[in-house]
Amino acid sequence: MKKLVILLSFLILVLGSCKKNVSPATTAETVDQLARDYLYDAMNQYYFWYNLMPAVVKTDYKDPYTLLDAMMYKTLDRWSFVQTYEEYLAMSQGDFVGHGISLGLDPNNQVRIVQIYNNSPLYSLGVRRGWIVKQLNGTDLAPIFLANDATAYNNLIGASTAGITNTFLFQTPQGKDSTIVSTKAAFTLNTVLLADTLHLKSGITGHLVFDQFIQPSNDELLTAFTYFSQNNITDLIVDLRYNGGGDISVLTNMASYLAGTAKLNTPFLQLTFNDKNTSYNTTYNFNSVAFPLSITKLIIITTRETASASEDFINGLKPILDVHTLGDTTNGKPVGMIGIPYQTSYMFWPITFSLVNSAGQGGFYKGFAPDKYVPDDFTHDWNDRNEACFKEAIYYLEHGTISSKGLMIKRPTLKFSEKDNKNNNAYILKK
Repeated sequence: MKKLVILLSFLILVLGSCKKNVSPATTAETVDQLARDYLYDAMNQYYFWYNLMPAVVKTDYKDPYTLLDAMMYKTLDRWSFVQTYEEYLAMSQGDFVGHGISLGLDPNNQVRIVQIYNNSPLYSLGVRRGWIVKQLNGTDLAPIFLANDATAYNNLIGASTAGITNTFLFQTPQGKDSTIVSTKAAFTLNTVLLADTLHLKSGITGHLVFDQFIQPSNDELLTAFTYFSQNNITDLIVDLRYNGGGDISVLTNMASYLAGTAKLNTPFLQLTFNDKNTSYNTTYNFNSVAFPLSITKLIIITTRETASASEDFINGLKPILDVHTLGDTTNGKPVGMIGIPYQTSYMFWPITFSLVNSAGQGGFYKGFAPDKYVPDDFTHDWNDRNEACFKEAIYYLEHGTISSKGLMIKRPTLKFSEKDNKNNNAYILKK
């Protein structure tokens, strides 16, 4: 193995199949069998729990998807998966096809825009987080969400194909109905959804809403932290509520902005592999960035979707900064995975290592519980000071404590997205 590239990701998974040529059945069976056998060997070599895997006969399974499901140590592993190579390339580059939205059901049983990308078709038409979506193609959406009927929703919105048109009936924040026709398009995701400053009693505070750690994020983060540095922020609110992870080089860069020059080249995260692969054990240090900050407090907004690299961002900074979280308990993934390519047909993602911070802390399978439980309030936009999580973060900075004790959130947000997500820490293995 000559080159190792590290990723930590909450990956987009759209199940697909191999391209078929002259003899579809024969070609597909041959590729799938060879890929299955390759995965079997890889699991026995790299899987973190290789000695706890169920005993299987690989020829009993038709393809790598079914084989992986049979081999996983499901007592702890809820993340390993298989994707096509094309899906992997699209994920790593931030490629996306659709309207660029996620929808959720609010406490009043109204469907709203939970998240929208700046480069998406609907954003360019003025739609924002918090807008009520009353109908899609003439069909009321609330009953579909109340029934948790993902099939009905997916059939209604259609495939992730550029050129498909949908008609939305929105209710704007001003209470007016607005019918908007939107056509799905291909675009690159923006990962910095907001970068702004607040003038609080406690000082100038930065506010960053960050979606995922992928390579295009580096330029966006440089712009954001240049802005924060120029405005001399003393504290920072980082909203990671839907951030499922990404590239470890991006994660390390972002953490390095907060660690500042004092921690340059000191340990950030340590990766430990199984006893067959101890030569891959790696320590990642805080590195040099253009505009390192010197902040007093770091407030992070989290939900159950805050996973992988986002959790490692929290865990890796805890030994060196005053870190507080608000919202809901995070996903709970203290392990990661090698991404193993099979030719240009598949990418396999078995769990292969554990992660700890510089103090040796890890193993957070139950996630990080917040300092205060605060419901995800998508009835407001990100920078609305009445948005529940944002409001609580401001209160904490200005008073040095939470406003009151929050109750554990028992009702998760029901959300349908154009992205079908799996949360992963990933470590790309290239030969």
